[in-house]
Amino acid sequence: MTRPPTAAQRRVIDAADPVTGRLKGTEAQLTALVKRGLAFRHPRPPHDCFLTPEGHRVRQGVEQHHEPAEQAPADAGVFAARVGGEEAADGGPARRREVHSAWQGLLELRRMTNPDGSTERPCGWERTHLVQAAALALEADGHRPAGPEGDGYRVRATAQPEAVAVYAADGTALRACGATLERAGWQAGEHTEPRTRVRYLLASPRRA
Repeated sequence: MTRPPTAAQRRVIDAADPVTGRLKGTEAQLTALVKRGLAFRHPRPPHDCFLTPEGHRVRQGVEQHHEPAEQAPADAGVFAARVGGEEAADGGPARRREVHSAWQGLLELRRMTNPDGSTERPCGWERTHLVQAAALALEADGHRPAGPEGDGYRVRATAQPEAVAVYAADGTALRACGATLERAGWQAGEHTEPRTRVRYLLASPRRA
């Protein structure tokens, strides 16, 4: 998504069920929200639509209205998990509210889409957005993403299916990241890159 939702789409979002995020609207409206990543269709009949973490964030009004245009990311208007390495990462109160809202939305997404309703285990959305999901879990637990050159976590994609690599400033920070991911329903183990000898976590969303 490259622009905020339209006024009509925003009305549908604002009218979502405050607990479940269930949406009501025309088929065209719901389809448009799904395409924008603000809603998802439940896999089981009657295939109702629910807000995604980004949709919950928009519904709660956590938007970056005053950010200068030249600093706005390409997907401004949609929550973006910080994977580490971004320019000028703001960690102020507004960002903390935004992250909290996105994390709560993700937990609700787990409850609605995991067959047993569990919020302790990653859901399908997380398995198709591995880097963003792992980064959100880390930032929501208070870990600081790395700047362009500074300390902090960095989450990167890997060639291994359903796995991300997480880097941190030192062994203590790396183990803390691993503990956070474990609590968030991921499996994480420490490894060493053969050539550079850099330690990193290989993390995968748990299935059971």
